[in-house]
Amino acid sequence: MPQLEANPGLDYQSQQYKDAYSRINAIVIEGEQEAHENYKQLAESLPEHAEELIQLAKMENRHKKGFQACGRNLEVTPDMAFAEQFFAPLHNNFQAAWAEGRIVTCLLIQSLIIEAFAISAYNIYIPVADPFARKITEGVVKDEYTHLNFGEEWLKANFEASKAELEAANRQNLPIVWQMLNQVADDAEVLSMEKDALVEDFMITYGEALANIGFSSREVMKLSAQGLATAA
Repeated sequence: MPQLEANPGLDYQSQQYKDAYSRINAIVIEGEQEAHENYKQLAESLPEHAEELIQLAKMENRHKKGFQACGRNLEVTPDMAFAEQFFAPLHNNFQAAWAEGRIVTCLLIQSLIIEAFAISAYNIYIPVADPFARKITEGVVKDEYTHLNFGEEWLKANFEASKAELEAANRQNLPIVWQMLNQVADDAEVLSMEKDALVEDFMITYGEALANIGFSSREVMKLSAQGLATAA
C-alpha cells in the first residue's frame, strides 16, 4: 500500500488548502451519501440481505457526518454542487441499472468501484491529514473494507451467473473512475495526495476484489486496464 510522508510544511489554514479541501471534503461527503442511498436501494432488491444492507447504509450515514465535522473543524464549507456533478456519471449508471434490475451492475458500481475508490483515497489521505480528520478517516476506512467484502461475497457466490454482466459493467464504469481521478488530481496535490499513489492504491484494491470474486489473474489485468489510458 503506497504511503506518503506527512508534510510538516502543510498549512491546513492557508486559503489554497481550504479552497482545495472544500471540493475534496464535498466529494467524500457526497460519496458517503451516495453509498447510503445505494445500500438502501439494494436492500429492497436483495430482501434476504436487507438487514445487513440497512446496517451498511446507516454506517455510511455516520461516515458522512464524520466528514462534515472534518470540514467544520477547518472552517471550510464543502462545495456540494461540485461533488454532485463529480459523482453524477456513476450515480446515473447505478440508478439506470437498479431500475432495470441489473443488481450485479449495481454491486460492481457501489460495492467494488466506489468502495475501492474510497479506500484508496482514504489510505493516501490519512498520512497527510490534519489530526482531527486523520482520526475520523482511520475509523472510516476500517468500515469500508466491510462494505467491499459484502459485494465480494455476494458476487463470488453468484460468479458464473454474474460474470458476463460484471465484464460489461466494468467496461462501462471503470473508465469513469480514471476521469474522476484526473478531475480531482490538482486539488489532491494541494493536500499532498499524489495522483500516482491514488491510481496505484485503487488498482491494487480493485484488482484484489476482482480476484476474490473469481476472475483469473489474466482476466483481472485485462479488466483493470480498461479505461486506464485516460488516467495517464
